[in-house]
Amino acid sequence: MSRRTLSILMLTMLVLVLSGCNPQAAAPIGPDATGIWDKYFVYPLSWLIKESALILGNNYGLGILVATIIIRIIVLPLMVKQIKSSKKMQEIQPEMQKIRDKHKNDPQKAQMETMALFQKSGVNPLAGCLPMLVQMPILIAFYHAIIRTTEINSQTFLWLTLGEKDPYYILPIVAAITTYLQSKMMGQATQGNPQMQMMIIMMPLMILAIAVTLPSALSLYWVYGNLFTIVQTYFLYRDKGNMPTPKGGASK
Repeated sequence: MSRRTLSILMLTMLVLVLSGCNPQAAAPIGPDATGIWDKYFVYPLSWLIKESALILGNNYGLGILVATIIIRIIVLPLMVKQIKSSKKMQEIQPEMQKIRDKHKNDPQKAQMETMALFQKSGVNPLAGCLPMLVQMPILIAFYHAIIRTTEINSQTFLWLTLGEKDPYYILPIVAAITTYLQSKMMGQATQGNPQMQMMIIMMPLMILAIAVTLPSALSLYWVYGNLFTIVQTYFLYRDKGNMPTPKGGASK
C-alpha cells in the first residue's frame, strides 16, 4: 500500500469516526472515568486543558494551546523521524525521476526499480505516515475531551464558542490553509511525484470538510498543531542547512 493511499484511508476514517459522534449522547468525562479509552486518553486531555486554562486566567483558548504544545513535544521524536525520512526522499529525487523517465511506459518496472532504490538508500516510504497514525487517536480523544467537558463547551475565545462550530467558517479555512502550508513544506521532498503533490491538495480539503462540522476547539487544536509543525520543520531543516527549496531552486 502506498503512502498516498494510506494517508487517504486514515483521513477518510477520521471523517467517518468524527462525523458519527453525537455530542448530545456523550457522557461527561471526569476523574471517575473507567475503561482504557476514557481513563487513559480522554480524561487526561480534559484535565490538561482545564488545568492549563485555569493557570492562564480561565482562558480555554490558551489552555488548548498549552495542551497542544505539550502533546506535540511528546510526539516530537516521531516528527523528527518523519522529517529525516522527508530529507532522504529529497536526496534521491533525481534518481527517482530518472527511473520514471526511463520506464514511463512500464509502471511496474519503474515501481520495482524505485523500491530497490529505497532499499539501497535506506528509505522507508511509509515512515512519514507514523506521526499521522499516532495523532489520529489523539485527535479523536481530543474531540471527546472537548464535547464531554462542560467547562470547555461553554467557554468563548475570540469570536468562537469552543463547543460549537465556527459561525463564520474562519477557523476551518485557517486550518485548511495551515495544513496546506505544512504539507507543502514537507512535500518539497517529494516534488516531481504527482501522487504526493495530489495529497498536498487533498489533505487541506479533507481537513476543511471535517472542521466545518465540528466544535471550534478541535479546529483550534488543529491550527495550533499545524503552526507548531511549520515552525518545527523550518528550524529542523535550517539547522542542517537543508531547507526544502522549490523545484529548480536548489542551491548549487
